[in-house]
Amino acid sequence: MTPYDFIQSVTSDAPKCAKKWRSLSKQELNQILIETPPVWKGSSKLFRNLREKGLISYTEYLFLLCILTKPHAGFKIAFNMFDTDGNEMVDKKEFLVLQEIFRKKNEKRERKGDEEKRIMLRLQLYGYHTSTNSVLKTDGKDLVPRSYWDTLRRSTSQALFSDLAERADDISSLLSDTTLLVHFFGKKGKAELNFDDFYRFMDNLQTEVLEIEFLSYSNGMNTISEEDFAHILLRYTNVENTSSYLENVHCRIPEEKGITFDEFRSFFQFLNNLEDFAIAMQMYNFANRSIGQDEFKRAVYVATGLKLSAHLVNTVFKIFDVDRDDQLSYKEFIGIMKDRLNRGFRGYKTVQRYTTFKACVKKELYSR
Repeated sequence: MTPYDFIQSVTSDAPKCAKKWRSLSKQELNQILIETPPVWKGSSKLFRNLREKGLISYTEYLFLLCILTKPHAGFKIAFNMFDTDGNEMVDKKEFLVLQEIFRKKNEKRERKGDEEKRIMLRLQLYGYHTSTNSVLKTDGKDLVPRSYWDTLRRSTSQALFSDLAERADDISSLLSDTTLLVHFFGKKGKAELNFDDFYRFMDNLQTEVLEIEFLSYSNGMNTISEEDFAHILLRYTNVENTSSYLENVHCRIPEEKGITFDEFRSFFQFLNNLEDFAIAMQMYNFANRSIGQDEFKRAVYVATGLKLSAHLVNTVFKIFDVDRDDQLSYKEFIGIMKDRLNRGFRGYKTVQRYTTFKACVKKELYSR
C-alpha cells in the first residue's frame, strides 16, 4: 500500500474504490522511493506529502497501527525491542526482525480464524462443537491470543535469543526496500536509528492522523463542534446506535463553544493511556461509585500526567453520561472507549447520517 492508502485506511468511514494491482520493477520501485526524506527531516505531514510516492508492507502496516493507539511511554519499549545488541541504536537488520515477528503472529491469527470457521460449520451440520482451546495447545499449555502490541512487547526474548536475529541477513535479502526502511536507514540501508528520531517519528504519525481527522470536521476553522467531537470518538467502537449519544450533545450543550486541536490532541493522548486510567476507574467501580468531573480530571492527571480542560471534560460527560446523573460509570466510558483502540484492526461500520436533524425533529415532537 502507499502512504496515502494508509492514511485513508485509518481515517475514512468507508474504504475507497479498490485499486488495480500492479507489479513494480526494481527501477520503478526505486523511482517511487527516491523522494522519501531521511528520518531527521521527518514531520507530521510525512504521509500526506508522500501520498502515492511510497510503499508500505503489510507487517509495517500492522506496526503503524500499533503506534496510533499506544502511549508515548510505550515508544521506548518498542525501540528496545528492535535494539537487540543493546547499543542504543537500531540498524536495518535489527528492524527487519519485526517482519518475522508480525508474520508469525499473523499466521497464528489466520489459523485460529480457520479453526473457528470449522467449529461453526460442525455446529451447523452436526449440532455440536469442540473447544477452540483444544487446538490451540502446545505441550499442554494454552496459547492465549494476544494483540500485535503484546506480541511486540512480549517477544523481546524471542528477538534476543532465538534464531530470528541470526536470520536477519536472509530476511533482508528476500525483502524489497520500503518507505519506512529508506526513511529510517537511508537509500543504502547503512544508517542507524536512534531513540530520539524513532520517538519523533511515532509522535509525528499520531499527530498527523489526528490533524487529518480534526481538519476533516473543522472546515478551516480553529475548532470543531462538540457534536463532531462525539462523532470522531464513537468511530471504531461497538456502539450500533450512536444517535442517542449525539442527541445527548445536542440537547445538553445548547450553545456550541467548540473543541480546539490542542484539546482534541490531549484527549486522544489520554485515550492511548486508557489502561492506566482504567485502573483508577475500576477502584470507583469496586466501591459501587460513579465518578464526577473533578474526580475524572484528577484520575486522568494521576494516570497520564495530562491536564484536560474543564470544557473538554464537561463535553465528554455530556456525551457518555447516558443516565444523565452527572456521573460516569466504568461501563459508560471505559467499556466503549476500549473498543476504539482496535481502530484499523476492525471492519468498517455504517455511518449514521442526519442524526442532528433527527434529534431536532424528535425534540420538536416531544415538546408539543
